[in-house]
Amino acid sequence: MSKHSTVCAGIDTGKHKLDVALEGRSQELQVPNTSEGHRQLANWLRKHRVTRVGIEASGGYEQPVVCHLRQDGFIVVVFQPAQVRAFAAFHLQKAKNDKIDAGLIADCTAAVKEIQAPPDPRLAPFAEVATFIDQIVEDIAHLKTRRASFRNERINAHYDSEIRRLTVFMRSELKKLAAEIRQYDDLGARLDLILSVDGIGLRTALAILVRMPEIGRIPREQAAALVGLAPYDDDSSDRIGPRHISGGRQRLRGNLYNAALPASMRWNPQLIALYKRLTTNGKPHKLALVACARKLLIFVNTVVERGTPWAKEMPVPPTVKRTPMRRR
Repeated sequence: MSKHSTVCAGIDTGKHKLDVALEGRSQELQVPNTSEGHRQLANWLRKHRVTRVGIEASGGYEQPVVCHLRQDGFIVVVFQPAQVRAFAAFHLQKAKNDKIDAGLIADCTAAVKEIQAPPDPRLAPFAEVATFIDQIVEDIAHLKTRRASFRNERINAHYDSEIRRLTVFMRSELKKLAAEIRQYDDLGARLDLILSVDGIGLRTALAILVRMPEIGRIPREQAAALVGLAPYDDDSSDRIGPRHISGGRQRLRGNLYNAALPASMRWNPQLIALYKRLTTNGKPHKLALVACARKLLIFVNTVVERGTPWAKEMPVPPTVKRTPMRRR
């Protein structure tokens, strides 16, 4: 389909309403962010022969309408807020309100050259549970931090009780999520492949499965970049800056980083060797752990791509010599 035959719309998402604009046209719409509003929106888009819809990620408020529109056959592009801000800055667009933002998102949608396939719709409810589990883990960490500052036995007993309760609850939620995923044979098989990698526990395996549906279907470099574990150049003229990671899927990156620590100290022989080599050569502890987290993701991507469980001496495809990645 050519660009001129593609009618694009942009949606600015609010908790209670949706503002909609068409790229290059004056037509606008505002509907409630409810099931009835989504039906009105779909009918309006069909009336104006819209085929591609852009929407900005907005803390989850966009998910119901995205699901509805995709089920109705629309191509939906979900933008990160940083993408829309960068597009506005490039066009020197400083004014901002809901209608203006909807028009800006419509223009941004029309400018997209490559449309990614939508994620597996089965994973959306699982991702919500994974976020809930992450929040429980964060609560446990906060309680442990607070407990460390007290000496009162009664207060510490209270914190110990809460930590035990949340830990039991968190493990129960993990098992329930795994059981729900295993109702689908293909997802269960993929979960088993991920779990076969030394150093990958159930929580990390579930996070990879539900937060990275592309796993096993993309090159290792792209996988690392999507998670935010790819090192980027920071050079200018004669200056050569330190390489650093940036962006990506924050929660999944945190899961992999946390898994890399015990894996590189005890569970995965290849990561143990990598960590020792890097630190022996003078690399800082944190940098070595980031490298181990990236390698752990590469291991997972490899076993899912091949469809065979991990073996300790399993060869990983050699890194292709490429031009270093630069921040964009």
